[in-house]
Amino acid sequence: MEKIISVQNPKIKQFSKLVSSSKERKKSGEFVLEGVRLCRDAALSGVVIREAFFTADAYAKNTEDIDFIVTEADASYEISEEVAKKISDTQTSQGVFLRCENTKNETELSSFSPDGKYIVLENLQDPSNLGAIARTAEALGIDGAVLVSCCDVFNPKAQRSAMGSLFRLPFVRINDVEEMFSFAREKNIKTVATVVDSSAEKINETDLSGGVFLIIGNEGNGIQKSTADKCDLRVTIPMLGRAESLNASMAACIAMWEVLR
Repeated sequence: MEKIISVQNPKIKQFSKLVSSSKERKKSGEFVLEGVRLCRDAALSGVVIREAFFTADAYAKNTEDIDFIVTEADASYEISEEVAKKISDTQTSQGVFLRCENTKNETELSSFSPDGKYIVLENLQDPSNLGAIARTAEALGIDGAVLVSCCDVFNPKAQRSAMGSLFRLPFVRINDVEEMFSFAREKNIKTVATVVDSSAEKINETDLSGGVFLIIGNEGNGIQKSTADKCDLRVTIPMLGRAESLNASMAACIAMWEVLR
């Protein structure tokens, strides 16, 4: 097996570009992963793995997992600790990395069922929030996600926070929320805006049966007023404490639970 010890190696330079640049990820149709558990999950989930990289120390600690990953990769390389440090996106690297083809769970709105339950994320900019919401959505049984002008789903932080859910949860990326509203009207799917407004319906007292597009807004500003005004329902999560609002991932978790309950 080839060993890579130089941070100037072309494969390492390309990997670093994929870590830091959404433009490069879009151009190449590839993304990168880091961490033993996440990389093993990618191999188990059928993600196309172009290259696997691991340190000797990582292999000694995780021999069985890395052997499995290697069998699923087109090519594998042992790398030096210096190289691992160069390409790592974490403070404490586990020394296991993958370069992958974009996953196959990105789809079109037309594939969504009229009676499905979907999470819609509008202008979400924190990739860790995006990943956390995807992880919760898959765990609870949400049927898919619509990402409206959101951060890059293939950002390493989003993938790490999702812990594999972004390999499997069907998602659609759109730039104009009107595309979602048009599809909802055509398929008779309820559009539900989650807002911080005491005049809105309490989500735990609202009829959320049938098909639902549940909309969560930007971390700082919430849902755009123009979007909320177009929705069939405006709901709020009742809060008894002094906190004025919840962060996006927590609000999404509670709201998805109510939609599915």
